[in-house]
Amino acid sequence: MEFSLAMEQCFHKLGKKKIMALGSSLDDKVSVRNVSCIIHDKKIYFKTDKNFPKTKQLLENPNVAICHWGVQIEGVALNHGLVVLEENKFFQELYEQHWKNSYTAYPHEKTEILIEVVPQFIEIWDQDENNHGFQVLIDVGNKTAEKCLYD
Repeated sequence: MEFSLAMEQCFHKLGKKKIMALGSSLDDKVSVRNVSCIIHDKKIYFKTDKNFPKTKQLLENPNVAICHWGVQIEGVALNHGLVVLEENKFFQELYEQHWKNSYTAYPHEKTEILIEVVPQFIEIWDQDENNHGFQVLIDVGNKTAEKCLYD
């Protein structure tokens, strides 16, 4: 399968926003929690309070996994600094548009930071029109993709 087509398929399945399960770990303790994500320019973003335990995990061990339905992504959490920074204004606007209640309930104060999940490996589980299962395995670093039938 062609790499760019596989990436298109991934981000098409994710859409513009998703509640995604984020897995992180520190000192052999693994945690999973839901985060409200914005998908923009083929990138995955969420905000979090810099004082939360999950943020400590992300900053000390940026290796993460994030998933929704049939899309699972292994990657690295990249801290873009405070949500209120001018360079993060795009996120504020999209977050307000897509997650209005959360935007209003959790203001972008001095403690909210913007995290991007930078994919390294993506696994998509799907079915064709005949309900035959398959996986698309995407190695982002090597820009390769493979479609595997699932029996």
